[in-house]
This record gives sequence, C-alpha cells and structure tokens, in this order.
Amino acid sequence: MFHKEGHKIIFITLVIVVGSFFLIDEFILNEWIRKGLMITVLVFFILILQFFRNPKRHTHPNEKHALSPVDGKVVVIEEVMENEVFKDKRIQVSVFMSPLNVHVTRYPISGNVSFSKYHPGKYLVAWHPKASEENERTTVVVENEGFGKVLYRQIAGALAKRIVNYAKPNDTAVQGADSGFIKFGSRVDLFLPLDADIKVELNQKVRGGESIIAEMK
Repeated sequence: MFHKEGHKIIFITLVIVVGSFFLIDEFILNEWIRKGLMITVLVFFILILQFFRNPKRHTHPNEKHALSPVDGKVVVIEEVMENEVFKDKRIQVSVFMSPLNVHVTRYPISGNVSFSKYHPGKYLVAWHPKASEENERTTVVVENEGFGKVLYRQIAGALAKRIVNYAKPNDTAVQGADSGFIKFGSRVDLFLPLDADIKVELNQKVRGGESIIAEMK
C-alpha cells in the first residue's frame, strides 16, 4: 500500500522507467551495458516505491501514552525552551528519518488540535542544531486530558522539498492516524511536558503509531 502523496510521483516514475527500458533496448548494443542500465533504472523505481510505502500499523490507543509520530531513530532527548507556542521548558525527543524510512507522520496522541502552522525556511541537513528553527517546518499541538499538550514539529531535511500537514485547528486527532507526510529525508521533534516519563533512549529505532515515546504517570 502506497501513500496518496506518492501516487503522482510513482505514476510519472513508472512512465519514465518504461520509456527508459525501450530506449536502452533500442540504442544500447552492448548486452552487459544494456542489462546494467536496466537494472539501475529498476532499482531506482523500487527505491521510489519503498519511500512512499504506507504500511498498516497496529496502534493501541492510550490517553496516557505519546507514540512516535514517525519511523526512524531517536537522535535527541533533552530539556529545552520551546519558544514558538508554549514559551516554557519542555522535554524534546527528536526522531530522524533516513530516505529509506516510512515518511508518514502520525498523530502521537488523540485529542483536539489546538494549533497548526506552516513555516517556510531553509533546507539544512535534518540533524543540524538550527534545523528546527530555520528549516521549512510545520508545528502542530494536540491536547487531551490524559496526557496534556503535545507539540510535534515536522522538519524538512536537505533533500525534503515539501512537507504535507493535514492537521487543522479544532480537528479531532486520532492517535496513530495519518496526519501528514514529508518527502525525502527529514526529522520530527516532539515537545512533551516535563513530568512525562520518557520510554526511549538515544539511537533507539522507533515505529510511527506503535512505539511509546513517553507516558504520563
């Protein structure tokens, strides 16, 4: 199953791949070069399919859990000042996605969407310290009674040129449901209450909609 954000790109890529096969077969006489080029084109198409895959996730809803919004590796766990919305200290947990990860963004908690904003910006590498403040990004806040307020921020990376965010103010968020997509290499930051019990460690691999990032006591 592929994400709807990839349907157009997959179709265009398929047309290019089929056309390339015909051209290679017609004009490349050397058999080894012809086979090598065909394999290269096919591998490129498989990578595009892999990037836009949207596997079904088995979310177990829990109002006191904040789940990972994306697949990837935990690269930051630290107490920081969140200056855009809360303007106070929060625990930041950041998940980095390589181009090979699933890039669907999912709601970390269920509740009401109280804030959603898009920011144009730069395309620094996703692990750059200033990426969360200077790169193209979106900021979304979801809140419920069991966990409180959770802010998550989609951040474009050096390859990402488009962030898709479906969350709108006053929407009802469903934990683990699709809330957006980031195309090609990126990061998502979670900003959690200081009394949240963090359940992940640095460099741990997590799965969107399934891995528990934090729990409220």
